[in-house]
Amino acid sequence: MAVFDFNNTPDDNKKGVCTYTTFRSNNSVASADAPIMYLDNKNRQWKHHSSGVFTNPIKRTSFEFNEEDGTVSADILKIDSRFVSLLKWLGENHINVRLSGENQEEGYAVYKIRETAFGGGTKLSAEDGFLQFMIERLLASNPPAEEVIDEDEEEEGDSMKLTSLQSITDFMNCAGRSLPDNIRLWARRNLAVARSSEVSQEERHHAQRALSIMMNIQWKNNYFEAIDPDEARRILDEELYGMEKVKQRIIETIIQINRTHTLPAYGLLLVGPAGTGKSQIAYAVARILKLPWTTLDMSSINDPEQLTGSSRIYTNAKPGIIMDAFSVAGESNLVFIINELDKATSGNGKGNPADVLLTLLDNLGFTDNYMECMIPTVGVYPIATANDKSQISAPLMSRFAVIELPDYTTEEKKIIFSKFALPKTLKRIGLKESECIMTSEAIDAVVDIYKNTSGIRDLEQAAEHITANALYQIEVNNVKSVTFDAKMVKELLL
Repeated sequence: MAVFDFNNTPDDNKKGVCTYTTFRSNNSVASADAPIMYLDNKNRQWKHHSSGVFTNPIKRTSFEFNEEDGTVSADILKIDSRFVSLLKWLGENHINVRLSGENQEEGYAVYKIRETAFGGGTKLSAEDGFLQFMIERLLASNPPAEEVIDEDEEEEGDSMKLTSLQSITDFMNCAGRSLPDNIRLWARRNLAVARSSEVSQEERHHAQRALSIMMNIQWKNNYFEAIDPDEARRILDEELYGMEKVKQRIIETIIQINRTHTLPAYGLLLVGPAGTGKSQIAYAVARILKLPWTTLDMSSINDPEQLTGSSRIYTNAKPGIIMDAFSVAGESNLVFIINELDKATSGNGKGNPADVLLTLLDNLGFTDNYMECMIPTVGVYPIATANDKSQISAPLMSRFAVIELPDYTTEEKKIIFSKFALPKTLKRIGLKESECIMTSEAIDAVVDIYKNTSGIRDLEQAAEHITANALYQIEVNNVKSVTFDAKMVKELLL
């Protein structure tokens, strides 16, 4: 759903005449009904595909069409506020473009901009990749808080992805105020360092590397679209048998998101014996939220620097695991799955990794030592797992809504083995159910063998062993199917 908020910009200023007003929109796809801009068409109707250039800012803000009868200019009437800086960049660099649009009562509605080669050639120039990347990023961004960019404020500071100083500079100029304020200001400072001849080559390298990481992340706000509770329930049923109370708690969280359109103030802490499906639930929630996910295995993290990154004063400095997760995801909204939170209290003398997690979980922003910038975390949803919550510190516990996962009963294990684990394994190795048959006594025997173990991992491994044996017998002994009874199961698994 689009949000429009029209605001007049000055009619003229020291750098030229501004003919347009800006409007705020959160459309992620441009179309004739939700265009990037409107051009004046009162005196002339423009073609669906029209070529030309945006004027240099020292002139009126208009588009010069290359028509059969010569160059004809049309004022820009309205423009999506996210694209103001891009328009300025296209004009300053005299980029030849082709517009796709539709004549409407409000004007010529432009919904696509493609660069064309100079001289009317058919081959697109190198900048086309950057231009399309830029338009997609702007459509995915939030409307800037301010529609008018201060012309006195110069955005100081080579190719896809944004790695060269030139592509980073162009991106910053085009993105304008659609970037979070603190990141925009941080980027300008680091761009100045990357270009400075007064600092060491190492400092310039670190500044450019940090800029490339930061600019290639799509920084989103904390608004979440509504989630279908029925679809969420279907996903949970696919991943988890039984545990109705656990599923209800997750659905309650989904309904809360639908009411507020923001993530809950607390993440989820899944506590239960090993093998009860804690990680599966975490992945299912990420699926439901339609967010990328990353894992932090706290049992293997014993130095806070692994999470926070190292300072740029070191030659081999690098970002931490948390910043890497944002970089790999390519966006700021993601699920952090924190495995074995109860192992997060042991450090190696350099500090406690658990203390670092507190800043991430508070959703107030996280600072990476290498990036030297506060990273917005309003779109981060943490889901932690633990076997023993008594080992988790009170400050960490207070950041989560705790969900207890009980172990499965004997009857539940029988159903999980016969209806889920065994069919899943058969499908994976290419066997039909008729080729691997288990009597009810055989299923009872499998569950009885692992009656003193928690969770279902042993049952899944048993399914792997049994189906592999069935496949072996079919291939080696040339039988059509194998039927397992209790005795065969015990001989195989014990």
